[in-house]
Amino acid sequence: MNKICGDIIRILFDKNYINQRVLRDATGYSLGTVNKSLNELQKTGYLDDKFNLTIKALKEIKDKKPRNAVILAAGYGIRIFPINLEYPKGLLEIDGEPLIERMIKQLHEVEINDIYVVVGYMKEKYEYLIDKYNVKLIVNSEYAVKNNIHSLNKVRQYLGNTYIMPCDVWCKNNLFNKSELYSWYMVSDAKDSKSDVIVNKNSQLILKKGNSLGNMMIGISYITYDDADKIKDKLEEYCNNSIYNNLFWEEILYKNGMTSIYAKIINNAEVAEINSYEQLRKLDSSSKQLMTDAIKTIMKEFNVTLNEITDIRLLKKGMTNRSFIFECKGEEYIMRIPGEGTNKLINRREEAEVYSVILDKNICDDIKYFNPENGYKITRYFKDSRTCNPNDKNDVAKCIELIRSLHERKIKVPHTFDLFGQIEFYEHLRGDRVSLYKDYNDTKNKIWELKEYIEANKEEMVLTHIDAVFDNFLFIRDGEKEYIRLIDWEYAGMQDPHIDIAMFAIYAFYDREKIDYIIDCYFNNNCEWAVRIKIYCYVAICGLLWSNWCEYKSTLGVEFGEYSIRQYRYAKEYYSIAKSEINKMKAGDQSVRGSKSDYISSRYGEENETINR
Repeated sequence: MNKICGDIIRILFDKNYINQRVLRDATGYSLGTVNKSLNELQKTGYLDDKFNLTIKALKEIKDKKPRNAVILAAGYGIRIFPINLEYPKGLLEIDGEPLIERMIKQLHEVEINDIYVVVGYMKEKYEYLIDKYNVKLIVNSEYAVKNNIHSLNKVRQYLGNTYIMPCDVWCKNNLFNKSELYSWYMVSDAKDSKSDVIVNKNSQLILKKGNSLGNMMIGISYITYDDADKIKDKLEEYCNNSIYNNLFWEEILYKNGMTSIYAKIINNAEVAEINSYEQLRKLDSSSKQLMTDAIKTIMKEFNVTLNEITDIRLLKKGMTNRSFIFECKGEEYIMRIPGEGTNKLINRREEAEVYSVILDKNICDDIKYFNPENGYKITRYFKDSRTCNPNDKNDVAKCIELIRSLHERKIKVPHTFDLFGQIEFYEHLRGDRVSLYKDYNDTKNKIWELKEYIEANKEEMVLTHIDAVFDNFLFIRDGEKEYIRLIDWEYAGMQDPHIDIAMFAIYAFYDREKIDYIIDCYFNNNCEWAVRIKIYCYVAICGLLWSNWCEYKSTLGVEFGEYSIRQYRYAKEYYSIAKSEINKMKAGDQSVRGSKSDYISSRYGEENETINR
């Protein structure tokens, strides 16, 4: 039975036969297509000569009748920031009704009562659904590091004649049915450049080519027993391979660029996926969830109403914080919200101290509001700006020059950043959890061996950025001119200024030659051997520092992939490099490079050459 015949059978089951025109209107197919399909259904024994459903048809309906549903509600819902700081996406409300409750009620209307809700982020917020609707909660504890294919895998055993849906879709009318005759995936008739799929003439989804418009994917689907077996096998295969951690579950439906199930096209007015603050405001401008703590702060500080705060959109999910852009009184601003566990990592009063002494020095972001109690920060948004390209030697040279000029000012603040103390502190934060690295204790003991050399060669302490990574250097275009600002001073404090050189290097994943390049940029090719070795020591120490930082964040469900292990490698590899150089210095080895790097001009001499990773 093809899709058209299946649709006609379902309508006949729900409404009984009246005439072809009623079927045309109900299905959306042409009158000719309806007549042709009715004849086909009679020939194949699904309809009798009076167009009544036969026993064969009723058995088909029974065999493929929907029996359960899966609602995927584990994710952060980061795109609805800052609302997701207070509510998980499934509990967003339209006209006072949570999205997930509306969906559950619509399922109940078509006699689907066996409902599995896969939860993760703010899972406790969904607990009440167990008592109110008798749903079953399934916890996906890996929601922070794996995509929704792993959420669906959690309920793999229950798949078969199953509705699958995300929790953040609002359906104007009930799109579920008491009968289904085939598997389908729902798309909108609206076209969107961001969509990757289009519907072909056979009602299948195919991956589009080029920049053409595609059908908006809704995320709701129905999977029959016949197709569920194949999906279960793929779920098991893909979820056992870490290279698929970021996969959306829908991607397993494709083979050779085409889905094995039909597309179900609906009118765009029937559904809305709540992907952002502004989408929620558009659907329900009176929603109490629009009034988050962050939005209230903006209203108070700028003395405006909610309606005067517009164009709210996520900027980025940073390693420490979350940020969003908003427009107010004709200007655009960025609001920073501290991320998970940041209250333990950052002393916001010390950050406020730093800003108090640098705001008038034209080196930092343009601060409009700062709250040392919770870390909320509002800064001017520079639309025509970019971050440093760590592979462009001109960009890098300008950043290193800015760092040097900061250090030369010898700015003082009342607090320090203790490298070794912070390593111990991050260890303490992860509690009883031992390090993920088997040889951690050995690596730490080696790093501690470098303390004596560091202390013997330490510079005068000045205000040091500490987090002087390429992403924090903002190149701002002002007409024909471009200037640089160094942003995000939350780790800044008094320290040996040469730490900033090491920090820049390890964030950019530089090898030794590139590290030597930025050292020579900083010292104008006149770096003393002992100082160069000290910076190698800092590379090792800072690698262990941020490795521990990542281990603590992982206890909160936040992972940083390659960054974490690369920092640990810096600790081990640059301990060996530093120790080797120290031993050579002690032995008076004259073959070791001294104050200048004679390879710099040959390797980086051309004006437009880039620093290759």
